[in-house]
Order: sequence, then structure tokens, then C-alpha cells
Amino acid sequence: MSTTERRKKVVKCHPRLSLVQQCKLLKIHRSGPYYRPRSESPYNLRLMGEIDTHFIEHPYYGVERMTDCLNLDLGHRVNVKRVRRLYRLMGLQTVYRKPRTTIKDPANYKYPYLLKDLKIERPGQVWQTDITYIPMLRGFMYMNAIIDLYSRKILNWSVSNSMDGQWLM
Repeated sequence: MSTTERRKKVVKCHPRLSLVQQCKLLKIHRSGPYYRPRSESPYNLRLMGEIDTHFIEHPYYGVERMTDCLNLDLGHRVNVKRVRRLYRLMGLQTVYRKPRTTIKDPANYKYPYLLKDLKIERPGQVWQTDITYIPMLRGFMYMNAIIDLYSRKILNWSVSNSMDGQWLM
């Protein structure tokens, strides 16, 4: 339950519970029931109108760029924090490109899983390797283990401070 909902539950003239007791039960401050939210100032409303008109023209303007636009072009003296709060109040979100962290190669060949339908029935039939990163004070150590899939036993293992191709073989 939010704080505003809990504030509304307080009854000013309750026959058995005082206001302080109700506030303790609802876990709100005793001054909470007297709180009345203020509306935005006329200056902020005018500022919101100007932000809205500029945002329609430039939907890619973020908070900092909009602040520069308001300060330099329109002659206002506003802070980034105020513009950020008004953006949030108006529900504005900047249109920007999403990060493309993974770009798939269209000619990429999908390799088949060779063990898909294979029944593992005896030891030594299929071996698997696993590399584990071990965090140290400065960097990592790497542990390579060769595991028999039938018995789940570790056949061999080694530790190195670098991931060389020779170490893995």
C-alpha cells in the first residue's frame, strides 16, 4: 500500500484511536495526514508548455540538451534537475537508437548439436570440457577440467593465469 493510500485511511476524529496511534499503526509520520500536495507554479506550467512545443519538433532532445535550449535560445535560467522533473511529470521520453551490442552475421552457419540423439552408455564414450573463472585479488585464474559425461568424473584438470590455446589443449 502506498503512502498516499495509508494517509487516506486516517480518521481525524476516531472514537478509540488517537491520530498518533493511527499513524503508528499505518507506519506514516504524524504530520502525514495534514499533507496536501501543491500544484505546479505558473512559471513551471509555462515552462512545461515550451518544453512540449520544443519536444514535438525535436523528440530526440534529452534533458540536458533541452535545458541548453531553454537557457540559451529562450532566455530562461533553469536547472537540469528541474527539466528532468518536468520531463518525468509530463511523461516524456527521448527517442534514441537502441544499443546494438550483438549484430548477427546473416551468413553465419548454425552448427548441429552432435550429441542430440546419442545415448551415452559407457565410460570414455563422450568427454566434455569446462572452463571456470576463479576471481583473485588482481584478475582471474582459469581452471580447465575434462569430464567424462557417463560417470561425471573429472579425468584431468589444470589451472592457469592466462587463457592460452596451448593451456587448453
